[in-house]
Amino acid sequence: MFKIGDKIIGNGNPAFIIAEAGVNHNGDINLAKKLVDKAVLAGVDAIKFQTFKTEKLVTRYAEMAEYQKDNIGTMDSQFNMLKKLELSYENFIELEAYCKYKEIMFLSTPFDFESADFLEAIGMKAFKIGSGDLTNIPLLEHIAKFNKPMILSSGMSTLLEIKEALDTIYCLGNKEVAVLHCTSNYPASLQSVNLNAMNTIKDTFNIVSGYSDHTEGITISIAAVAMGANIIEKHFTLDKNMEGPDHKASLSPLELKEITVAIRSVEMALGTGIKDYNSSEEDTMKAARKSIVASRYIKTGESINLLDLDFKRPGTGLSPKFYMDIVGKKTNRDIIPDEQITLEMVD
Repeated sequence: MFKIGDKIIGNGNPAFIIAEAGVNHNGDINLAKKLVDKAVLAGVDAIKFQTFKTEKLVTRYAEMAEYQKDNIGTMDSQFNMLKKLELSYENFIELEAYCKYKEIMFLSTPFDFESADFLEAIGMKAFKIGSGDLTNIPLLEHIAKFNKPMILSSGMSTLLEIKEALDTIYCLGNKEVAVLHCTSNYPASLQSVNLNAMNTIKDTFNIVSGYSDHTEGITISIAAVAMGANIIEKHFTLDKNMEGPDHKASLSPLELKEITVAIRSVEMALGTGIKDYNSSEEDTMKAARKSIVASRYIKTGESINLLDLDFKRPGTGLSPKFYMDIVGKKTNRDIIPDEQITLEMVD
């Protein structure tokens, strides 16, 4: 358990919901601000972007992933695609200030050392590491030294690789780490989700865990919270039909609101886990449970046997579970049919 800003992250606390804007601003600061506005309206805990210098992130000849080709509909290099989606450091300073003004936490994933240093310099409260950098030990070491909370996505990884990443961070004295289960497809099919792996990560490493959701719709994130996710990250966009690699696998602003409401509803319904009757059930308890009543007219001094008893609603009298405290006893007054029998009526 640890804190990001004023939010406590861990079991027994509300899931920390991150609206992943990513690069869905298409390199336009004004669209980025509109994404902030929509995230605020949705009621999430944080909005996250991606900070990078394209020249430090990818070679000029790296091919796009298949999902990127499919979603964009064109063949190009990763370099050219990402260069169009890049925001300047000045843009991020403006975005961070805008988030502060809108009272929503600003987060961004750095993809290189320089970007990480920049985000640390502007006072970002936690660092999210993308799945592609889980095995980037030099970057993990660099960011761990900031001694800020770190959230690692674990798409494409094994338990051994997660352990190696955690060992790297822990060795530098940073213990405030969470790991998000993830399937790095955009969108991810339901067959590829393997949501139980989220709790495998939590149990194996005794760590704060969660789910970075690339499936379509809101169902799987809600299921993850019901299973104990401490953090939920979900891509969203202003318009799924916009040009760009991630829009099609993102939520609309309305869906982002729906997922937030649904997650908070699930958390409310999960409760404490203590099995007891709820005070709201008391009226129903009286109406639905049964009491011991007389099945016939019983005269004073008669000995009561089981056939003299019925068990009928309402449950305002002696519970049927105490029937043996009545059977075999003699009555000390007349009892009419359907009258509730109490211990005071027998000797």
